[in-house]
Amino acid sequence: MADIIPSPATAPATALSASGPASGVGTGAVLERIKDFTAQPAVQRSLPMIGMLGLLGGAALLWSTMSGAPQRDLFAGMGDADKAAVADSLKAAGIPYEIDRSTGSLTVAETSFYQAKMLLAQQGLPKSAPDGDTMISSLPLGASRAVEGEKLRTAREMDLARTIEAIDSVDTAKVHVAAEQPSVFLRDEAKPQASVMLRLRAGRTLSDSQVQAIVHLVASSVPNLSPDGVSVVDQAGRLLSSSGGDPMSQASTRQVDIQNKIEQRYLEALNKILTPIVGPGNFTAEVHADVDFTETQATRESYPKDTAVVRQEQGSWTGDKKNGEASGIPGALSNQPPAASQVAAAPNQTVDAPAAGTTDAANANKTSENYNRTYELGREVSVTRAPVGSVKRLSVAVALREGSRKFSRAELASIETLVRGAIGADQARGDVVALSARSFAVAEEAEVKPNWWEAPWVSTLARNLSALLVVALLVFGVAKPLLKRRAAYVEEKKAALDAMVASGGRLPQGTNPAIRAEIASEMAQQALIDPNKPVTLDMIEATPGYANRAELIRNFVKQDPDRAALVVRDLIRADMPGA
Repeated sequence: MADIIPSPATAPATALSASGPASGVGTGAVLERIKDFTAQPAVQRSLPMIGMLGLLGGAALLWSTMSGAPQRDLFAGMGDADKAAVADSLKAAGIPYEIDRSTGSLTVAETSFYQAKMLLAQQGLPKSAPDGDTMISSLPLGASRAVEGEKLRTAREMDLARTIEAIDSVDTAKVHVAAEQPSVFLRDEAKPQASVMLRLRAGRTLSDSQVQAIVHLVASSVPNLSPDGVSVVDQAGRLLSSSGGDPMSQASTRQVDIQNKIEQRYLEALNKILTPIVGPGNFTAEVHADVDFTETQATRESYPKDTAVVRQEQGSWTGDKKNGEASGIPGALSNQPPAASQVAAAPNQTVDAPAAGTTDAANANKTSENYNRTYELGREVSVTRAPVGSVKRLSVAVALREGSRKFSRAELASIETLVRGAIGADQARGDVVALSARSFAVAEEAEVKPNWWEAPWVSTLARNLSALLVVALLVFGVAKPLLKRRAAYVEEKKAALDAMVASGGRLPQGTNPAIRAEIASEMAQQALIDPNKPVTLDMIEATPGYANRAELIRNFVKQDPDRAALVVRDLIRADMPGA
């Protein structure tokens, strides 16, 4: 009996099971084992459920992948130590994070981005780059002079960068100083140069005064460095420093700034005076200031005529003859005294002789004089300098909104008077004030509204809908057909069992082979438990395992020896067609 137990249908499987472990197998043997395993009725019955569970798991995984919020880089350029500290803080706060495998950047969900930023800012993370003190303290003992010089230069650059980062608009800064080492063997030394790289905060800019402040800060911190040798660049590659620029261009920029400030001051005055009267948004005003930037200086020097004063006098006079006494050589004509002068008086007037001892009397007795007189003259020096940036002329235009409210002429005149007083209009200067009441046109939207598909909620909705669509395709396209096939299989199996019971234990001829094998396997399991139950050839073929088949064959031979002989005959004829 043992020689004829394997049937043609079961021989390959038996040989496989017998030779598989011994051969140690290839891929084909493994695939055959898997095929035999999945061909078992119990596995066949559980395959739809296993497939459905796998689909649901894949759908859940896909949902978790696609429905999550997009990731956003938390901080760019963090060191590993800062990343570790930030990761610990986020983990303690319960904020999920991810680390990009390609770039190593630490990212968080966009919905938790600002929450994580505030949390880390509260804890002082990430820590700033090391300062100069840290660099100097880490200087190794016994370092060479070159290494020490480079360390000190790097420490100075770090300190300058940390100082520049204290400015509100600056996010990060990096300073490079190019200065050669002093040497007694070089006659001509190159002047040091410096460059500053700034990363500005989002939406921030630096004014010219702030840029110049950074330039002078760096120049004053490096010996022998002039402000012209400092270059400041932002993250967009724009040169912010104006070293070596055109002085005329700089002067023009300064003049425009002054003019804008003057006009802005007048606009603020107009807003303050008109807002309480007509209400905000019910007027518009424009001011143009003609500013004189001409630099004028005049110097005048004058000498007043009536302020001359004798400062010094030197000299003498001669020929003073007292009382007409004779002098000179006796007997000569010159020794005779001159005749007394006769002065004729005008009609009705008298002539008075000069009194003795007076200046006139003394001058009358003088014959000659020699004096050297020095006069001190009064001098006046006047310097006149005209102010720079003075307003030569103002032009103001004000338009009032006239809708339901109508302005009378008296009201317009009163408002114009207030406007003139607010700006300090000067008629002699030629200031012009134009006031008009008009109905304003409805302004069209100048801003371009973003498209509706660019809204944030659209991307979130698209992700959720796409994940739901994939899940629906998996459920209704794969899982549901499997369930229907399973239900149809169960119904067909039930009908086959009913037909077998009605026919006295035999399955109909058109029964599905899988259902036939499954029913035979179930009955074989029952026959193995209860030897008194009838055994059929289908049960023997559907039973896996050599021992189980041998047991069923023994029961089959015991229950129907004649039929077993016929089976053996058929097997011999199948193997030996001519027997």
